[in-house]
Amino acid sequence: MGGFIIVGAGEAGTRAAFALRETGYDRPVTLIGAETHLPYERPPLSKPDIGAIAMKPICSDEALLNARITYLPGAEVAKLDVAGKSLELSDGRSLEYGKLLLATGARPRKLSCPGAGRALDFRTFDDAKVILDRLNASRSVAIIGGGLIGMELAAMLRGKGLIVSVIEAAPKPLSRAVPLRFAAKLHKRHIDEGVNFHLGVGVSEILDNTVLLTNGTEVPADVVVTAIGVQPEIALAEKAGLATGNGILTNLFLQTSDRHIFAAGDCAAVEQPGGGYVRFESWRNARSQAQIAARNMAGANEAFSATPWFWTDQYDLGLQVAGLPQPHHQSVVRALSTGELEFYLDQGTLVAAAGLGIKNSVAKDIKLSEMLIASGISPNPAALADPSVNLKILLKSAKAA
Repeated sequence: MGGFIIVGAGEAGTRAAFALRETGYDRPVTLIGAETHLPYERPPLSKPDIGAIAMKPICSDEALLNARITYLPGAEVAKLDVAGKSLELSDGRSLEYGKLLLATGARPRKLSCPGAGRALDFRTFDDAKVILDRLNASRSVAIIGGGLIGMELAAMLRGKGLIVSVIEAAPKPLSRAVPLRFAAKLHKRHIDEGVNFHLGVGVSEILDNTVLLTNGTEVPADVVVTAIGVQPEIALAEKAGLATGNGILTNLFLQTSDRHIFAAGDCAAVEQPGGGYVRFESWRNARSQAQIAARNMAGANEAFSATPWFWTDQYDLGLQVAGLPQPHHQSVVRALSTGELEFYLDQGTLVAAAGLGIKNSVAKDIKLSEMLIASGISPNPAALADPSVNLKILLKSAKAA
């Protein structure tokens, strides 16, 4: 019987490989990555500290060697044989596994308009390098998609002095993941910084140096980048007969429809206690699921129940969101010296919180808010709104109760 194999060397797959060793598992661990680089973190690609694309490795060659993790870069899995518990690589090699983790991530959604091939994707380090190399000899860029990645890229490129246009089919940018209050503030900041917005309109055709919109507007662009979201990479699992939907379906223990196969990260759609499956797309989620999947592969029985969390940096502003704010939630706003917090109550219970401030000034408050959410507290809204009421005091009261 083979050891444990992990398909996907992104955040989830790589962290899971090391987590297996931390559990004491001492049989072979093989990590398969489609890219030729060492495993690296994706968030810095659109959140660069120095205004330039840099690769931030998750681990070194030495760390992989010391952990006795066999890393196969630039390798693609052609077939998964569930019955035979084996993988066939595109170069003809065959690998047997005892247990398997699918951490295949997600791939960019593609445009379907004429000229779509002229647009560049923004997902991998190589994608980012191509874009930046092209922009070094350009003056203008059109970003198709006004979500988190598109807006982060817009902020970075405005900082480099480029003419930036954002094209978004929805009537407002950041409308899917960011609470309305903070989406509006970030939108205004982009306008103040000189970003041109084309909202509530689609792309008709991409021409040389021009994007033609469905309303007839022509947007000048030396470079066109698509950032219209991602789709879970489920082809391997689907062809192997595993249960799939909006991701590879797993139970609460991140186990797929085959008991020897687990899934984690952007590709995994996790069963929810109230019914249905949810796919969580975030850096922290990838790390959390990696840890749980690894422990369960090694014999534990731990359910995944983390509070969703994400962050975005745009210009000198940092936004953090914990939980899943919904329009029907009661909103409570707290003013800060460097920004603002918004708490979300569902029938009196704190279920989510968000904060926008200068750089990472809201980080401590959001961390405390996460702990309050986990405690199941039903706080006095007036106390949440009052900046003089320390969140630590509310947390101590919740723990005492």
